[in-house]
Amino acid sequence: MRRYLPANLDLGLLVLRVALAAVLLYHGVPKLMNFSATVGAFQSMHLPAPSLTAGFALIAEVIGGILLLIGVAVDIAALLVIVDMLGAIALVHWPNGFDFTKGGWEHPFTILCMALTLALTGPGRRTIKRTYQGPERRRK
Repeated sequence: MRRYLPANLDLGLLVLRVALAAVLLYHGVPKLMNFSATVGAFQSMHLPAPSLTAGFALIAEVIGGILLLIGVAVDIAALLVIVDMLGAIALVHWPNGFDFTKGGWEHPFTILCMALTLALTGPGRRTIKRTYQGPERRRK
C-alpha cells in the first residue's frame, strides 16, 4: 500500500488522545462547575439514579479526560469513557436514530470508538511517563 506520509503510530495515538481528551473535558468541566444543574438535567432525561449517573459521567469525562491527555492509566480511563458512552447511547440517544443533528447516537458512538481504540492499543510512547523522567539522581 502506498503511503504519502511516514507511519508514526506514537504520534497518531498522541493526536487521538489529545483530541478525545479535549472533547471529554469540553463536556465534563461544565458538569463539574455546576453539578446540581447536571443532576437536574439527568433527572429531566429520566435517567436512573441521576446523582450517581451524573457523578459517573463527571468522573469519566473530567478525570478520564485528564488521564488520556497525559497518557496515564489510559486503559482504565478509556473503559470509563466506553461505559459512559454506552449509557448515553442506550439511555438517551438511541431512540433518536444515528443523526447527531437530531439528537442521535452518532457523537457518543464516535467518542466510544475513539476510547475503544485507545483501550486496545494503549497510549503510545508520547506520554508524561515517557517524557518526564524526574530529577536526575546524584551519583555518589
